[in-house]
Amino acid sequence: MANQFAWLFFGLSGRVSRAAYFLAGLLLAVVQAFFLYRTIMAQDAGLDASAWEAAFVIAFFASLWSNVALGVKRLHDFDKPGIMAAALFIPVVSIIAFVALCLFPGTPGPNQYGAITNAPK
Repeated sequence: MANQFAWLFFGLSGRVSRAAYFLAGLLLAVVQAFFLYRTIMAQDAGLDASAWEAAFVIAFFASLWSNVALGVKRLHDFDKPGIMAAALFIPVVSIIAFVALCLFPGTPGPNQYGAITNAPK
């Protein structure tokens, strides 16, 4: 299970389905929001928020890589090269790309990036 979790969020090979892409992206957003919330709450309470700030920075950079990895694998499901995941970092295009990757089904059956979805190649 831990190996699948590591592959889903950090691996670049294989394919990922729409549901897994959406749910993993949602989890990343919730984790980021949690650490941001805790940082703001600690600052508002006049407490030392440096630990929460550090946790937020770590979560931010980990989720940045995870978003790239998820985008690459989702594009692989469309039989497209992963480099197109760079579009996920263009401000307006990113929203449209995310919605498209969540809504449109990938290539049915095996493709050059894997035989099945939600598994490494």
